[in-house]
Amino acid sequence: MTAHRPDPTKVTDATDVTVEELEEQERRLVFGRFTHDDAWELGSLLVRMARERQAPVAVDIHRAGQQLFHAALPGATPDNDAWIARKRRVVERYGAASYLVGARFRAKGTTFEDSSRLDPDVYAAHGGAFPITVKGVGVIGAVTVSGLPQVQDHALVAEALERFLGR
Repeated sequence: MTAHRPDPTKVTDATDVTVEELEEQERRLVFGRFTHDDAWELGSLLVRMARERQAPVAVDIHRAGQQLFHAALPGATPDNDAWIARKRRVVERYGAASYLVGARFRAKGTTFEDSSRLDPDVYAAHGGAFPITVKGVGVIGAVTVSGLPQVQDHALVAEALERFLGR
C-alpha cells in the first residue's frame, strides 16, 4: 500500500487543524449547482484518486435523501458503509462536515459522543463526510469517504472537492 498524500489544505493531523480553518474550507467549497451528472463526476474523481493511492475506501454521495453515487474499492468492507451512514447523518443534522462537528466539540474540551446526546450507533462526528452546499440554497447533501483514518478520509474528500470546483 502506498502512503496517502496529504491534501492541499494541509489537514494531516487532528491536532494541527483548527475549527476556523475547517470553517473556511467549507466557505470555499461551494457549488453553483449540483446535478446527478455532478455526483457521477465527483464520485468518479474520488474513485480515481483513491485507486491511485490504493486506498481501501467506500465512496458515497447523497442529495436530498437519495443516493446518487456509491463505490467500494478493494479492501473496503460493509463496516465502511455503516460508517458512511453515521457520518452522513451528522452532516444532515448539523449542516457541516462531520470532521468539523467533531472539532467543534473538541474545541470546547469535550467530545461529540459525550456531549451531543445522540446515539453513537446512528451518528459519528468523525472525518470523511462533507456537505454539498449550493450557493443561495444551502446544504443539499453530502459526499462521504470511509476506510482511512478520519483525518485522511476528510482530506481525500476535501482534495477532490478542491479539484472538482477548480480551486
